[in-house]
Amino acid sequence: MAKQTVETLVEGGKATAAPPLGPALGPTGVNIGQVIAEINKKTAELKGMQVPIKVMVDTVSKEFSIEVGTPPAAALIKKEAGIEKGASNPLTDKVADLVIEQIIKIAKIKEDDLLGSDLKRKVKEIIGTCNSMGILVEGMPARDALRAIEAGKFDAEIKSGKTELSEEEKKHVAEERQRLQEEIEKRRVEFEAKAKQIMKEMEGQEKKKMRNAMLEAGIPLKIVDENVPPEKKAEEPGAAKGGKK
Repeated sequence: MAKQTVETLVEGGKATAAPPLGPALGPTGVNIGQVIAEINKKTAELKGMQVPIKVMVDTVSKEFSIEVGTPPAAALIKKEAGIEKGASNPLTDKVADLVIEQIIKIAKIKEDDLLGSDLKRKVKEIIGTCNSMGILVEGMPARDALRAIEAGKFDAEIKSGKTELSEEEKKHVAEERQRLQEEIEKRRVEFEAKAKQIMKEMEGQEKKKMRNAMLEAGIPLKIVDENVPPEKKAEEPGAAKGGKK
């Protein structure tokens, strides 16, 4: 039984017979239209994302099977949250707020790659990733959401497996994202003003002392670096590029 495998990337739910997929499938003799339809069915929930797929074709019987890979959990979280990147400082900045249905959706998409033995444990894994990205869950910091999961607060939602949001829920997610982004920008302006004040008060002093004062005042390292870049370390003798010690 001769088999041939075609591997490529497609846009979720929008695979076509155009290159690279169509020309790669052509020589196998398989019904390309059927393959495309099956790929789009399997990747419908990954619209807007590049998805790795593998098509295994029996070149004699023309039967085929499809394996669909999934993007990293962080990429799926960003897509659901409608953001391009997570928080630069997830401890202080919260960039989006997902509802439990969105978490369940991601857990179901990634279920084959997660370690949890059931959907509840898989949901907790996804919330763990939200924690490192500065993503709230149901208005709570991710750590609090994990405790709520443990306490059984979302057992009904997890049991139902519901993943679709109502228009009202979608509106809430978008409004919350906008509110959080405005809060981040407001805090950044405040931190910038505080950094400038410290620089003025410590004018003429060593950069290291200025930086320490800013950090002690709670100013994020990124803003400290932007205002008072760290001093470059002096090269060790004999460590010049191309030289030998």
